[in-house]
Amino acid sequence: MIERNKVSVRIYGQEFIISGDTPRDQIIKIADYVDRKMHELNQAMPAGPVSAIAVLAAVNAAEDYFKTVRIVHELQAKNQQLEKDTQHYVQLWDEAKSSFRQYKDDAQVAIEHREETQRLLNEKTNEYNELQKQFREISERAEILQKKNESLFNRMEAQEDEKESSSSMIKEMEARCRELEASFFDLQMENIQLKGDLDRLKKIVEQDERENL
Repeated sequence: MIERNKVSVRIYGQEFIISGDTPRDQIIKIADYVDRKMHELNQAMPAGPVSAIAVLAAVNAAEDYFKTVRIVHELQAKNQQLEKDTQHYVQLWDEAKSSFRQYKDDAQVAIEHREETQRLLNEKTNEYNELQKQFREISERAEILQKKNESLFNRMEAQEDEKESSSSMIKEMEARCRELEASFFDLQMENIQLKGDLDRLKKIVEQDERENL
């Protein structure tokens, strides 16, 4: 069984015993509140009876109660709205954290991509420098070959001049070669003819020898 508190209080000059489940200090605060209200009303209407002052004090206390209830409801509504806003801001915060993590991931990917791009750029730069070096070497060789080519061209021109001067001699030698070839052919034909005559003479001699036997 819950023990009820009994508190002796003084309201508007009279002693009262108030009992209840309310804590002692709370009962004392309520009694002081009623006492203060009745003294405030007594100042407004000094000649009023105690019962009227008590009723008016009760009305004022009820008005304060309902005003307090209304304020509590308003505060509860504001608290609910604040809780909704808080949830909304928490959601926004979670989304912002998620976006920030995504941004960090994207930034890390971008950094890795930039590093890879820089590495490829360095490789291409090295290749370009190597190609430039090779190009310079080739250019130097080409210049040397160009000089050699010019020298050979000059020598070829000189040889062409010599060739033109000896062209008549070559033609003359070719004509003599053709003459020698014709003479050789005639000699071959004559040799064939002589060989045929010789073969016929041998046959005649052999026939005469057989007849004489």
